[in-house]
Amino acid sequence: MSTVPKRFEILLVPAHVEDRGGAAVADSAVRSAVVETTGRYGESGYPIYEGHGIRADIDPETRTVEALLVDGRELDYGLTPLARTVTDG
Repeated sequence: MSTVPKRFEILLVPAHVEDRGGAAVADSAVRSAVVETTGRYGESGYPIYEGHGIRADIDPETRTVEALLVDGRELDYGLTPLARTVTDG
């Protein structure tokens, strides 16, 4: 049985960026935030993570962002959310 990660880093990356020219994904992000589990589940059925103006339902096994609000609004077109596991330490 797997455990649900306590934190993820959400990166909002422009979808039109195909060749990052060797830059890391984090360098291409227009916004990033560390979100923490709330202990609740969203409409998607996945755990809700919140922090720094971002609320996301994330599938902890695949790190897929199933639902996302940024500052209380839906994500703008052209931005892709990516989730990275944040380890303690």
